[in-house]
Amino acid sequence: MAADPKSISIPNFRDVGGHATSDGGRIRTGRLFRSVALDSASDDDLATLAALGVTMVIDMRRPHEQSLRPDRLPVGAELLSLDVFADGEDAATADIDAVLTHLREPERVDARLDVDDMARFQLASYHDLVMLGSARSAYARFFRTLTTTKGAALVHCTGGKDRTGWAVAALLSLLGVPEDDIFADYLISDLAVRTLFAEAIDDFEARGGQREVMERMFGARREYLAASFRTVSDEYGSVEAYFIGALGLEESEVEALREAFLE
Repeated sequence: MAADPKSISIPNFRDVGGHATSDGGRIRTGRLFRSVALDSASDDDLATLAALGVTMVIDMRRPHEQSLRPDRLPVGAELLSLDVFADGEDAATADIDAVLTHLREPERVDARLDVDDMARFQLASYHDLVMLGSARSAYARFFRTLTTTKGAALVHCTGGKDRTGWAVAALLSLLGVPEDDIFADYLISDLAVRTLFAEAIDDFEARGGQREVMERMFGARREYLAASFRTVSDEYGSVEAYFIGALGLEESEVEALREAFLE
């Protein structure tokens, strides 16, 4: 019996494939999956991932995040660590555990960070996903890895929303998936990640914090992803120019991505 991806209990897990492209093509399924971190993956989950052919797990978390909650890997899978925010001035805020520790004092956070501040921070982070040197290096290696991996790959960060969200959105855009479908796919992560961190959100509110501050942090909003695409347009002109000019991929590597994922 074939492995059933729907049986996997890992939050925010899904196949990146299946989308139709603007020119009538389709993204291959079974080539790339996305999820939250794999530290809580069950034995059954890992067996299903192995049966799905996952041979490469790409972890976009910071080193501290990885050390606190190391991935559990399917049998035979290789781990590739890519620190997207390594160069960011505020990169520590990408460490979810550090953020949660800090937010145990909501009155202190509210004094320096309100809902509008969090929204601006998120928009700046999505700009950084495109422009940071460490982000460009990480995404370049990620996309090159997709062209050479034998079998399927799984990409994740902590919640599978921001760092992973841009990785998948950029790929789908390059492959010709319509914009509305890309945003709809990204927004699937909203409920999944807010559910994953529901206890932290509730605790913050119970301590007197503004609930929406946390929901802005852990939620997926259209304007966040739009900030990344706007940065690409402003700085490079097109997504393909971003892949070649910012990430440094050769045209042959871009074509290899298309060959690997389009049917």
